[in-house]
Amino acid sequence: MAQLRQVLIALGDPLVEVEVAPEGLDGEVGDVVVLEPDDDPELRRGDLALVIGARGRAAVPLIRAAGRRGAAAVAVKVESDSALPLLRSAATDAGVALLAVAADVRWEQLATLVRGVLEAARGAADEDAGETLGDLFSLAQTIAALTGGIVSIEDTASRVLAYSRSDDEVDELRRLSILGRQGPAPYLKMLHEWGVYQRLRATEEVVRIEERPDLGIRTRLAIGVHAGGRPLGSIWVQEGAAPLAARAEQALIGAARVAALHLVRRRSAAGTRFRENLLAGMLEGRSDPVSVARQIGADPAKPAAVVAFAPREAEPVDRSELELRRSALAAVISVHAAAYRRSAMVTQLGDRTYAFLPDLPAGVSLLDLTREMVASAEVPVRAAVGRVVAVADVGMSRQEADRVLDAMARGLDLEVATLADVRSQVLVSETLAVLADNPRLRDPRLTALRAEHPDLASSLLAYLDALGDVRSAARALHVHPNTVRYRVRRAAEVAGIDLADPLERLFASLQLRLPPGV
Repeated sequence: MAQLRQVLIALGDPLVEVEVAPEGLDGEVGDVVVLEPDDDPELRRGDLALVIGARGRAAVPLIRAAGRRGAAAVAVKVESDSALPLLRSAATDAGVALLAVAADVRWEQLATLVRGVLEAARGAADEDAGETLGDLFSLAQTIAALTGGIVSIEDTASRVLAYSRSDDEVDELRRLSILGRQGPAPYLKMLHEWGVYQRLRATEEVVRIEERPDLGIRTRLAIGVHAGGRPLGSIWVQEGAAPLAARAEQALIGAARVAALHLVRRRSAAGTRFRENLLAGMLEGRSDPVSVARQIGADPAKPAAVVAFAPREAEPVDRSELELRRSALAAVISVHAAAYRRSAMVTQLGDRTYAFLPDLPAGVSLLDLTREMVASAEVPVRAAVGRVVAVADVGMSRQEADRVLDAMARGLDLEVATLADVRSQVLVSETLAVLADNPRLRDPRLTALRAEHPDLASSLLAYLDALGDVRSAARALHVHPNTVRYRVRRAAEVAGIDLADPLERLFASLQLRLPPGV
């Protein structure tokens, strides 16, 4: 089931408008049902009723009947604005939301789109199964953000399954496609003559179609969506007021591979979340990595790596906002990962998102790809790249990525890193974590110094970091060298430590790095 609000956000203004919602938009929608004037309505609570064959005032009896049976909403076509007050009044009295459908919308197209939203919501219901990529509408919105265009996802019969929302100007072809009608005949004929549809069905290449101002058609990119050589549909990106992004074609390649998973899921509910479950099991040590690699079509003999992502900011308290952020991040990462390697997988474990990248060439560096992912995310994130390993050792790659992310969370101010880049910082961070968790391992004299004389403690740490070079320490603290000399001498006296002892210097340098309040 999905909230009525979710359904309306997905469909957007081109198809329906909310006229009244006496019970609000948080009610659950479970199914879409077609009603005709002569029907005895067989509605269940939570149904979305499409009133076909009864426009304007003639729809009032069906609106009232839907309300009595607990329908979530009723969609009608309105003959004229003069009929709206009566329809609104009937819906308000019946306690059912009233949706006005655009006159030129095809009912079967609206029903297909609503069912797509509901199927996606049902497919995402299991919150513990790993990654939730969201529905086709979310994917379309992600592709729009990555390409800078206006997106439609279609099946093999050129029926629109989902599309991105846009405040930009859409051309006539997109408008008619969303309404379930054919585009301009001369343009469609041209696409056939150019072999565009043939290329979309036969290849995985991005096809560029130049604008036709005389037909009101703007520039487009298109790509076929395939599974094992079988065409499933296509993705179309219309250029808006601004040019498409420089890497739009690359993003579209990854998007088509992610879309293939969605379209396969639509055909087979049993396959829902299969790959995500596989990855979650592999990363948690419940599944054999070599067997998983074979199941997803990856070569177990080739190297692989895990990249881990985590938010840089505190997660929102509101659960719906939290899920929205996580879903959006997973969608962006999935598109990039699939563009890089067809067999790549993405899942979520706790507050982290993991990308598994198999079939890597020797000597590959994943830093540039990871930086692209971080830059494309809608919310600030950190990322850590695990070492490239044999598939059988992929757990080690995940552990390494987690170690780097843990250090970042404890104050290592970086966006993207590998353990090799920041090994000393990670090791010190992990040592400090042990000290923070075990008060008995700390020197009580240094604990008192930090609490009672913070200026002396910070000056002593700067002096130790500078290997006893007073002038360097003074520059770091922006004070006079004599001030440093006095503070260091005073710190040693107050704490009762011997700075001539290398072990006392070593431990002081560690403990004085603990975060404030520890």
